[in-house]
Amino acid sequence: MLLYLVLFPLVLLLLMGTFFIVKQQTAAIIERFGKFTSVRQSGLHIKIPVIDRVSGRVSLKVQQLDVVVETKTKDDVFVKLKVSVQFKVIKDKVYDAFYKLDFPQEQMNAYVFDVVRAEVPKMILDDVFEKKDDIAIAVKGELNEAMKNYGFDIIKTLVTDIDPDAQVKESMNRINASEREKVAAQFEGDAQRILIVERAKAEAESKRLQGQGIADQRREIARGLEDSVKVLNNVDINSQEASALIVVTQHYDTLQSVGSASNSNLILMPNSPQAGSEMLNNMVASFTASNQIGEEMKKASEKEKLKSAEKKS
Repeated sequence: MLLYLVLFPLVLLLLMGTFFIVKQQTAAIIERFGKFTSVRQSGLHIKIPVIDRVSGRVSLKVQQLDVVVETKTKDDVFVKLKVSVQFKVIKDKVYDAFYKLDFPQEQMNAYVFDVVRAEVPKMILDDVFEKKDDIAIAVKGELNEAMKNYGFDIIKTLVTDIDPDAQVKESMNRINASEREKVAAQFEGDAQRILIVERAKAEAESKRLQGQGIADQRREIARGLEDSVKVLNNVDINSQEASALIVVTQHYDTLQSVGSASNSNLILMPNSPQAGSEMLNNMVASFTASNQIGEEMKKASEKEKLKSAEKKS
């Protein structure tokens, strides 16, 4: 019974040391007496207890390294670039990734610094923004060439942020604001010019239509008068009498239209077939009387002057 109690824990420990599990997207490094023996992929595995041991585990997942590099551009502007590197361990090169390099991320960090500080000083600040993809490609090429020997595959590199000096950013913001105001003013001016042109076109078209309407109206009036004269001529009324009759008719039509308006202040001269001659006779008589009065006043003034002269003498 005592022997059973002693052996049972030993057997349990041996079983626990014999079986081990490797998770998905992970590789386990097996060593025997400190020497590499094999790489085990995901699943349930057996090893010799005490003799074999799991020296380490390597993740096969895609990992990301963010590196912030501060450097100076060709036009002497200090700028910070954030470079993101996506990488993973090559499945067939787990041995190299585990044994050849102790701190792979620090190694990648050094390569990123080296490439960025070699590429950015060749460019002015505007080119850094425009050619950030070229910088990322240069970083990826350098990293791939260097890290492939260590069992790492560089999947993608991205320049995710470009942060110039604070004073430079303030200047850029002022320039951008000025450009936006300039563009807005230009659009506003164009819109105003278009509005003026369209308004002028509409006014010209309105005047053209108004003139055309007046011309059409006068044309219709003339045609109506012509027709009226022809009708009157057909009943043995001559053109002079017909014209007088038409004028009288238009006069009474006008009186009727004015009378229908409640707030009209139009004054009409009396009209008849003899109105023109009567008005002319009245005007001649008025002018004659005015001249006679003027002559009488002139004679009276001369008499007064003569009397004054005689008194003084």
